[in-house]
Amino acid sequence: MNAPAAFESLLLLDDKKFYIEKDTKVPNAAIFTINKEDHTLGNMLKVQLLKDPEVLFAGYKNPHPLEHKILLRIQTTSQTTPADALTTAITDLVGELSLLEHRIDAAIKKCTSASDHDRGYN
Repeated sequence: MNAPAAFESLLLLDDKKFYIEKDTKVPNAAIFTINKEDHTLGNMLKVQLLKDPEVLFAGYKNPHPLEHKILLRIQTTSQTTPADALTTAITDLVGELSLLEHRIDAAIKKCTSASDHDRGYN
């Protein structure tokens, strides 16, 4: 079979995790290459970036299904840089995911205590 070994989708052998390349054709734009990631991270970052009013364009692509990387293209207004917009998006995303984690934990505890109460365990 011509597919790469399964472990190659996880290990960063000699590659860096992250590359930044300025887009010379579009003002205030950059292309970020993120190795060993897929649509899960790419879509989350794109959606979070598009919430920022300073971001004019955000999109990503996976160049090939057998290549484990995403290319994230960001264009911003002149008030900020693509790198700053990405940093802000990541920070906001971490906050949203943390809030989601706390809400899920609270819901699980509520369901667990309710089912314990129904069984007469208190």
